[in-house]
Amino acid sequence: MFKVGEKVVYPAHGVGVIESVQSKTIAGTEKKFYMLRFLENDMTIMVPTENVDSVGLRRIIGKDTVSKVYKILRDKKVEIDQQTWNRRYREYTDKIKTGSVLEIAKVLRDLFVLKGDKELSFGERKMLDTARNLLVKELAIARSHSEEKIMEELRTIFAP
Repeated sequence: MFKVGEKVVYPAHGVGVIESVQSKTIAGTEKKFYMLRFLENDMTIMVPTENVDSVGLRRIIGKDTVSKVYKILRDKKVEIDQQTWNRRYREYTDKIKTGSVLEIAKVLRDLFVLKGDKELSFGERKMLDTARNLLVKELAIARSHSEEKIMEELRTIFAP
């Protein structure tokens, strides 16, 4: 169970705050819902408490996972799949949808490495922005730093 006021991560949407837990009667059955407000765009959604695992709602990463994320980002010796951009895009989308911060870090790293080799497609540029935004927001909260400081660290890591 999450507590009211707790920051959590909803896959592919990012960090949100549990605003409240409410009961609603749906088709004659009472169900409990987390009212989750996203920090990025102030949108609120209802997440059934019984579906937390299936939707992938999770807590903000801890310090041990933060170091794993930075290890992934710094490892630039990766083999970029030379498949078509749309197949790569689907693969990256699937990784982001998992909600795993480690998978998102891999997408960000791979796209930055690819960007060094060639021009990214429009979809890949949007994917790069999405991965960066998801990662920056969570890392900023996990490390108690500003998003600007995290962005500066990423710029340093990916400087040519």
